[in-house]
Amino acid sequence: MEFSLLGPIAVTTGSAELSLGPAKRRSVLALLLLQPNTTVPLEQLIDSLWEDEPPEHARTVVQGHVSRLRATLAEGGAEAYGIELTTHGSAYLLRLPEELIDAHRFGELVALARPEVAPGDAVPLLREALGLWHGPALTGTVTSPPFAAAAHALEERRLTAVEALGRAHGVLGEHEQAAAILYSAAVNHPLREGLIAGLMRALFRTGRQSDALEWFHRTRRLLNEELGVDPGERLRGAYEEILRAEAAGGGRAKPAGGARAAGPASAGAPGGSRSAADRGPQPVAGADRGPVPDGTGVVDARGGAAVPGGDGARTGATDGTRAGSGRAGAAPRLLPRAPARFLGRERELAALTAVLTDGGTGESPLAVVAGPAGVGKTACAVQWAHLRAGAFPDGQLFADLRGFGEGDEAAPAEILRDFLLALGTPPERVPGSAQAASALFRSLVAERRLLVVLDNARSSAQVRPLLPGGPHCATVVTSRSRLDGLVATDCARPVGLQTLGHEEGAALLGAMLGAERVAEDPAAARELVDLCDGLPLALRAAAAQLTARPRWRLARLAAALRDERRRLALLSAEDTGIAAALRMSVARLSADDAQLLSALATSADGHLNASLAAALAGYDPERTQDGLDRLAEMHLVDEEATDVYTISTLTQLFARDERGESGEGGKHGTGDGSQE
Repeated sequence: MEFSLLGPIAVTTGSAELSLGPAKRRSVLALLLLQPNTTVPLEQLIDSLWEDEPPEHARTVVQGHVSRLRATLAEGGAEAYGIELTTHGSAYLLRLPEELIDAHRFGELVALARPEVAPGDAVPLLREALGLWHGPALTGTVTSPPFAAAAHALEERRLTAVEALGRAHGVLGEHEQAAAILYSAAVNHPLREGLIAGLMRALFRTGRQSDALEWFHRTRRLLNEELGVDPGERLRGAYEEILRAEAAGGGRAKPAGGARAAGPASAGAPGGSRSAADRGPQPVAGADRGPVPDGTGVVDARGGAAVPGGDGARTGATDGTRAGSGRAGAAPRLLPRAPARFLGRERELAALTAVLTDGGTGESPLAVVAGPAGVGKTACAVQWAHLRAGAFPDGQLFADLRGFGEGDEAAPAEILRDFLLALGTPPERVPGSAQAASALFRSLVAERRLLVVLDNARSSAQVRPLLPGGPHCATVVTSRSRLDGLVATDCARPVGLQTLGHEEGAALLGAMLGAERVAEDPAAARELVDLCDGLPLALRAAAAQLTARPRWRLARLAAALRDERRRLALLSAEDTGIAAALRMSVARLSADDAQLLSALATSADGHLNASLAAALAGYDPERTQDGLDRLAEMHLVDEEATDVYTISTLTQLFARDERGESGEGGKHGTGDGSQE
């Protein structure tokens, strides 16, 4: 169980999020989490929940919210995590391990980072810390002064961490990285002098001295106009340092650390329109995950009651032209880390290279990596993206579209906002509509060499607004569906992913377990590949079982997996496994198609034709054929030849289990085409 304060107030268990109810109930939880393992008086809760005079029944309202929170936490298994919400007279105490709170973990990571002493260690620590932010702190709480104050305190600590990350990159000589991180924060906090001073130094050290000096003059004007004060010591010190360095160097600064100097119209400048060909500083992957495009966050776990910050909470639609006139030059690196123990797939990787580096068409190339659940689509796409990252110097964008996952799929507007922020668009200039955001996105990347990876897509309609338009951009989409619509309308090139053969499957087991252990019993290794249907996810789960049982030989696990009643359970590891993956696929089916799949699972050997499928399901031929086509498109069955279909053993076992749990009707489909 994990508690989130750095963004929307949330409680998650595994991949599920608990329902917390209305804003006041979330606010009660937030206040208790801001003071964990400390009694919080009822009067403090009342004062924080009502900005004006509280109602006469305020005590009853708070008591009701606490009671519901206690029940919600209990339903989520709080006791197993050592979590307890107790009453102490007229006060409440939330007892829990503080490391379950994202704000506490953030504070620990930031405290460990020493940007000046150990910058190489500080960068990953600060990036991990800032990656815990998912929006303005305490989103979803009431808008009372106590919560506003606490959120502001958290935002201040976030900005302090941004500055620390910039300093760490600067010590390492990575001034382009420092400028990218500090620029976005400075745009949204133009009066924060320490931030502007750090940005000025980073810009100067990359050869952009005119931009650095312009930031000083702009900030000086703002300080005078809005606060009636002159620049402080830090800002003046940075300005004088740059002037002295310019005088000593004949008026020209050389890029430090081998960084490439940018022209005077680079994205480091604080205002003005930028040519799409300009290339600004390159931010660090994961640093741009905060509530605003300065992209980072810092929080004190014991920060007291809090309030929503200022700039980070603003949103607004503007026209695409004005929105694009801000910072359009950052080079985001948003890829997940390369997959561990990735083996083989040379043919598929070569196919992706052929599709995505074909510049002869003058169009933006698009590849769809499709295959069944657990076959390794994401791993293949991400591996290729890391191998070919150098071909896309203007950045790599990545988004999980959640097409086959718990909860709702990601809305295009949500993904486009993340992309635009990563590209440096100020949050107030991100359009509110998906159509306008899509147009702005295409405009910003039109002349860039950019890679876009769209993972786990459900449909072609979900993908289209996210496609870049420039001829030098390339897009990889992964999906369990074939996405035939993209092939028809956007000239997507399919790259199918098949299950592993005996040799590749055994090699994967060897990589996970050690070659010696697999070599002890090659026959058992081959059998394990068969029992796992050659799916990398299943083989990795099997390897996890054997890793946890170092005295087991491969043959012992193979014997256990022969029991079809236990196989799916054994091929799971905590929150991942074949059963969970298949459940997400089946959840997207209509009730009719789910029932057809359940009927196909009763086939003796998994081989059948349309006539046999119709007989098993009790459908007419046309309805059966349409259903088989949809199941084949989702890779839940495979059409080996004309009117010859196969269903894998693991899919059969899953569908049989679901049939047994939900009855003969097979009412487990909840997709858009439900016939219920």
